[in-house]
Amino acid sequence: MVQARVTRHLAIALAAVCVTIGCVTVVSAQTDPQSALYERAGWDALANGQAAQAAAAFREALAASPKNARLHLGAGLAAALQRRDTDARDEFEQALALEPKLTDARRQLGLIQYRLGDALSAIRTYETLAAEAPDDADAAATLDRWKREQALHDRMRDAIGSHFTVSFEGPEEAALADEALQSLDRAYWRIGQELGTFPNEPIRVVLYTAEQFRDITRSPSWAAGAYDGTIRVPMRGALDDPKELDRVLAHEFTHALIRTLASRNVPTWLNEGIAAAMEAGDLDWANKFEAQTRRVPLRALQSGFGRFTGAQAQLAYATSALAARRLLEEAGGFAIANLLRDLGEGVAFEAAFLHRIQRPFAEFQAIPHD
Repeated sequence: MVQARVTRHLAIALAAVCVTIGCVTVVSAQTDPQSALYERAGWDALANGQAAQAAAAFREALAASPKNARLHLGAGLAAALQRRDTDARDEFEQALALEPKLTDARRQLGLIQYRLGDALSAIRTYETLAAEAPDDADAAATLDRWKREQALHDRMRDAIGSHFTVSFEGPEEAALADEALQSLDRAYWRIGQELGTFPNEPIRVVLYTAEQFRDITRSPSWAAGAYDGTIRVPMRGALDDPKELDRVLAHEFTHALIRTLASRNVPTWLNEGIAAAMEAGDLDWANKFEAQTRRVPLRALQSGFGRFTGAQAQLAYATSALAARRLLEEAGGFAIANLLRDLGEGVAFEAAFLHRIQRPFAEFQAIPHD
């Protein structure tokens, strides 16, 4: 789940950059007062998660000071938050061209290169970063993970479908990859039609054929990974239970689809709940589990489920699945997709929920599940 770590690193690095460079105090000297005001507005907007406003502010500041490396860094961070990854990469590269020792820009460049799928360039960037900052343990650990992941992918083969690119190990696993592609295609059309949206580009799938197939869809450690649009599934023995394979892949595809609509700000209960509700079959498991235990308020399920174990985790998944199914039944898939888009664009959850679902979240949460 290296790509998932990349997403978390981007968020963590953004906070660090904001503190050290400008979200608290603008440190770059500006000869133009108007440009300084725009720079201040840009860092403040980033600190508040307002990517569009930050992008606009840095654009204005750069118009007056195009050779300010830190302004390019800020513009790159704003672009990364908006998922304009190519623009972000270009801004970070420009920042480094102007100021080669700007470590924050190099760190962000490597992360965005990896998110763009250019692992080799990301590794080279982080090798330079590790040389420049030998005491940066996080950079060293990230570089080590990327190298190990690349070594694995060098041994993999690809199966290309209309909507997915599946990587797997060895020619003997081709039948498994083909079955996974067919299952994913079924999920693609069924779930895409229900939500009224489809991915714009093929989704990458990695099949870990040496790892035993298991139910990863309700695993706290798996959910903690913050899905990034790449589907990763342990697959050894998966063909022994085709229905379970369909269910797991449908769940994972839903996470990937959600990621294309909103790269951030989606409460875990909504993310996991939609994925569970979109699985093939009913939610009898969730109804039975929740009926036997004390109901959990959705507000307690906003952040990752990695902190839960055993019965707590099962209750979190059950509650989330039932809430998402009720949302789908009451508001419909189009409304859910638009809610996700709003959240990804930085709209506050309560406001987005009221606008798209046509009722306050507090009211929705107060109504018991059937």
